[in-house]
Amino acid sequence: MPLGTLDRTAPPLFNQGQSALSKLIFFGALSLFLMVADARFHIVQPIRATLGAVLYPVQWVALKPVQIMMGGGRYLEDLQTAQRNEADARKALMMQAERASQADTLAQDNARLRELLELRQTTQTPGRAAEVLYDAADPYTRKIVIDQGLTQGVAAGSPVIDARGVLGQVTQVLPFTSEVTLVIDRDLAIPVQNTRTGVRSVAFGDASAHGGGLELRFMAANADLQEGDLLSTSGVDGIYPAGLPVARIERIERRADSAFARIYCVPLASVTAARYVLVLEPTGAPTAPPAAPATTQRKRAEGKPGAGKNEKKPAAPAASAGGGR
Repeated sequence: MPLGTLDRTAPPLFNQGQSALSKLIFFGALSLFLMVADARFHIVQPIRATLGAVLYPVQWVALKPVQIMMGGGRYLEDLQTAQRNEADARKALMMQAERASQADTLAQDNARLRELLELRQTTQTPGRAAEVLYDAADPYTRKIVIDQGLTQGVAAGSPVIDARGVLGQVTQVLPFTSEVTLVIDRDLAIPVQNTRTGVRSVAFGDASAHGGGLELRFMAANADLQEGDLLSTSGVDGIYPAGLPVARIERIERRADSAFARIYCVPLASVTAARYVLVLEPTGAPTAPPAAPATTQRKRAEGKPGAGKNEKKPAAPAASAGGGR
């Protein structure tokens, strides 16, 4: 077949229609027309609203995973922030509770110190304030340890009182601490006097009575004693100043088969809860002699061995004066 008879046109499958340039010009002009028409007459607004309503479910479904992820992240952040705030609030609450307890403790200590100061003003015997450190380790005795010792001038046998009355007596003195035997200890005895009748007696410690008390021993069954009588120090022992409150009579047992009555007393001092105490000087403690004048000291120095020459010098003028007469 000769080549001139072949059909050179494109088959219908590859028929492109209008050219690309003509399409570009047509759609460009249509776009400009729609933009101008929409800007002037808003003719595309209903179409836009219809498309938005149709595409809203698709947008909602597409945005949901993003919103879930962002919401989960915010939830975790808010949870961590809430946990931190709760921890900070609990810590602040604990600090406030600790400060409140410290304030209560300081208020109680302040009240005790004020009572000690008032008691020190009423007591003429000199003394020094001390703080209770701990109870003694011996379970069979009733003793405490205070923070004043030999370096502070505390002497063995010194009375110890608190804001309410006699607490005990210093029985052992160390360089920086002292051991105080309480009035309820079985080895301690205090001469007391009934403030109502003036009768003197001796109160012995009785740690087994109602958790700690005292007992008046060797008192006649017909003695003038009543429940509620106040017992104070008599001052006859030379240790405790007279007039310090010691205990109050709680119960009196008079038996027909015994010539003595059993008298149980309750100490007035806080023997189990004392925090601050006052250590007094024993009333029979020796006082330091007054300092000798300078002239007396000089005369004593002249009277020592080796100073005989100094003694003869003033005698010579006296003899000469007597001879002149």
